Amino acid sequence: MKSFYTEEELAGLGLKGYGENVLISRNCSIYSAGCISIGSNVRIDDFCVLSGNITIGNYVHIAAGVLLFAGEYGIFLKDFSGLSARSAVYAVSDDYSGESLTNPTVPNDCRKVYGGQVTIGRHVVVGSGCTILPGVEIGEGSSVGAMGLITKSLDPWGVFVGVPVRRIAERSRKVLELELKIPSGSNK
Repeated sequence: MKSFYTEEELAGLGLKGYGENVLISRNCSIYSAGCISIGSNVRIDDFCVLSGNITIGNYVHIAAGVLLFAGEYGIFLKDFSGLSARSAVYAVSDDYSGESLTNPTVPNDCRKVYGGQVTIGRHVVVGSGCTILPGVEIGEGSSVGAMGLITKSLDPWGVFVGVPVRRIAERSRKVLELELKIPSGSNK
């Protein structure tokens, strides 16, 4: 058996849409498939969870064990972005203050759920084990080191590390030149 869905199997998943050269692991869990759009030249590895309104651009890699909890707010991964293994992106979360109950097994009137759209910009790379919280936008070209906690939006073209992350350097823009060598299919 092959590790990734065949073209026929992809068509049967019920995705909102998908492009060419899409590789999704058979060990990936997809919820609300009709709310998920995937561009071309995308690879989603084993043990990922995709749930809610998700839009994935072109030339995107989502490594093993990545969790995308978008809810109705949405998660957007723009072209040439990547999420390294075991990272988690939350566009929705429970309130942990103790003023309400938490988790989806309790009635909604006893919970306080908050959220905000998460956008991961073009040429952004997120290191292994990072956590991105609701309402965050990671600016174009930024990189986040392993185990980073992203609680607020990040400016473009920075190198960020830590818990919570802080900017430590400028990131090279050479990737913009290299992008020009890639066949068309990018959504600029």
